[in-house]
Amino acid sequence: RALHVDFFRLAKGAKVQVNVPVVFVNEEASPGLKRGGVLNVVRFELDLMCDADKIPDEIEIDVTGLEIGDSIHISHVTLPEGSESTITDRDFTIAGVTAPSALKSSEDEAEQAEDEEKAAAEEAEAEEGGSEE
Repeated sequence: RALHVDFFRLAKGAKVQVNVPVVFVNEEASPGLKRGGVLNVVRFELDLMCDADKIPDEIEIDVTGLEIGDSIHISHVTLPEGSESTITDRDFTIAGVTAPSALKSSEDEAEQAEDEEKAAAEEAEAEEGGSEE
């Protein structure tokens, strides 16, 4: 049930700014997803400037061939004719294939141990430098 409706009178050839949902297809053809990777969606909608008479229902993005660590940026997406992204100052990420959390947690633990070792070494160097004064 509609609560509110706005009507606009648009001139021929007018453009409108709209949010269009993103749909991902061919997930079964992504080696990264087959190996247990997760499709991490950053943007569920794209903010587009479209011809008023050609507003797309959705933007379809093909994930065929994506491996773990790969990401999809706006530059990889073919937008429908008459549509363009309103964000033009950067090549933003729409989604990426990330490692499963079990694999990721073991990698994170290794990184954390490495960071702690570096911090301890830097602290030791700072103490040595401070005791000479």
